[in-house]
Amino acid sequence: MSDKIALVTGASSGFGLLTSIELARNGFRVVASMRDLGRRQFLDAAATTAGMGDQIDIRQLDVTQFDAIPGLVDGVVRDYGRLDVLVNNAGFAVAGFAEDLKLEEIRRQFETNFFGAVAMTQAVLPIMRRQRSGHVIMVSSIAGLHGSFSISSYSAAKHALEGWSESLRLEVNALGIKVVLVEPGSFQTDIWTRGAVMGERSTKESSPNFQRSLRMRDRVNEIPKANPIEVARQIAAIALDPNPKLRYLVGRDARIQLALKRILPWKWHEKVIANFLKVD
Repeated sequence: MSDKIALVTGASSGFGLLTSIELARNGFRVVASMRDLGRRQFLDAAATTAGMGDQIDIRQLDVTQFDAIPGLVDGVVRDYGRLDVLVNNAGFAVAGFAEDLKLEEIRRQFETNFFGAVAMTQAVLPIMRRQRSGHVIMVSSIAGLHGSFSISSYSAAKHALEGWSESLRLEVNALGIKVVLVEPGSFQTDIWTRGAVMGERSTKESSPNFQRSLRMRDRVNEIPKANPIEVARQIAAIALDPNPKLRYLVGRDARIQLALKRILPWKWHEKVIANFLKVD
């Protein structure tokens, strides 16, 4: 087995859980963190089934508790001597039309999806600088490159993560640290169910967008969603690559969306999206 150490956030389900298993399969010792240890049974069961239980160390971490992050990272280095890969995966989606979202709901979205990743990254950079090596893998989204109906705050947080990560890569590349963005399309994870949070006003009939929100919800539920193992395997491949690219689009729908945005005039692009989503 490799002596490489990976730290994954948001590992209780979805991409984080599957990535923890895939990294372990590829020889990494994985520290899998999650906000609620009461949900660890899902990762425990998956790791046991895969025969990787001994390779995965589960620890509690809420990435919005910024003061707790340095202690978690220091503990990993104390216990294992190094840290080779950070996968910033923890996140959720606030759904609702922009007009309806409260500022505190948008702030909460940024606290987790953007500032949580920033705080985690800042905590590991001194370690990777001393090692002269390390991978920081950001789980972004096609929404970080392409806005859409009813996920304005999620898209904004991912756009921020894209810009910060691109800048960071320029700063640390010469230090042997590789910053990578993974941009999935629609995959079947908890982000569509347990991980989706509706803005409070969006759920009220008094909202001028209430009926539009219902139609949007129904349309999103109809959209086919791919197997998330594809994303986990891509992340594991990046972790093993000594010279990865900056960006990896994952999923046929993500590639199509970005191509249409780049090729079509914006007015045509708007019409394609409106016709596809059937929301007026």
